[in-house]
Amino acid sequence: MINIGILGGAGYTAGELIRLLLNHPHANNVFINSESNAGNLITDIHEGLYGETDLRFTDQMPFNEVDVLFFCFGHGKSEAFLREHDVPSNVKIIDLAQDFRLHSSVACHDSFVNHPTSDCHDYVYGLPEINKEVIAHSSHVANPGCFATCIQLALLPAASLHLINDDVAVNAITGSTGAGQKPSATTHFSWRMGNMSIYKAFKHQHVPEIRQSLQQVQGYLDAAIDFIPYRGDFARGIFATSVVKLPKDCSLSADEIIQAYKDFYRDAAFTHYVDKAIDLKQVVNTNKCLVHVDVFDGKILITSCIDNLLKGAVGQATQNMNIMFGIDETEGLKLKPSAF
Repeated sequence: MINIGILGGAGYTAGELIRLLLNHPHANNVFINSESNAGNLITDIHEGLYGETDLRFTDQMPFNEVDVLFFCFGHGKSEAFLREHDVPSNVKIIDLAQDFRLHSSVACHDSFVNHPTSDCHDYVYGLPEINKEVIAHSSHVANPGCFATCIQLALLPAASLHLINDDVAVNAITGSTGAGQKPSATTHFSWRMGNMSIYKAFKHQHVPEIRQSLQQVQGYLDAAIDFIPYRGDFARGIFATSVVKLPKDCSLSADEIIQAYKDFYRDAAFTHYVDKAIDLKQVVNTNKCLVHVDVFDGKILITSCIDNLLKGAVGQATQNMNIMFGIDETEGLKLKPSAF
């Protein structure tokens, strides 16, 4: 049994994580920390868990009783927490914030993002499709961002073919849960319903980690990732389109490119190439990423979609926990999408 502590337990991601772990055959939730909710039932906040648990939030953090900690803090708080608290070296950490996702060279290249730039941390970037072996031997994992996960999984097979040599155009739309649980001007229902808008165009904080993984696979990356994010009028999910311009001297046929995508994800537990057009409902409430490719006149159009709270956050974090503890990476994650 894996004994688990959750920090920052009152947000959307923590609620989804608790839901997964309550049904995980190898997980035991030892404590769920939230200072502002200490003593209250978990179901007072995460009401979808009525009948599932009688656990209460706590302001205590008995690190010596757990095997792994999940950090469900807001961005920038994980690094500060570790400076202020002594977590035993034998306790594994999975951080869902962006604090440790980047190496210094990437952070410096994308100077518009305020990331830690130290190479001193030993956090492994937790994208299993390319880092599974190193995750398995790691004690500290930085869980990828939601947009980053969806977009990387669209582009990595192309990078493996050394096809990303020109600027890549990416558009992706996300549900309101991607903005967290605290209400804001762009998340409340009456504004979001029947509405769309863009935000952080070309400067989204997930671009550097996308670049980092593409460079890892391709060996270099001189092209820009021109990413325009959209707010959608739905609660959960991300749907992305990415356009890669083929090099003029590319000799690969459309069938060969598609076969390369299938081969790249042949052994992936949750990422699947699909031969026909995909849609968001196929992945919502699952840990899947679906990918589809069309080739048009020297351009590759890649569509990809995930559930932002699962494959884009706590589903992937649970997948990483499974890998770190040497159990089947699909444990606790065999979730089915709705039929409608």
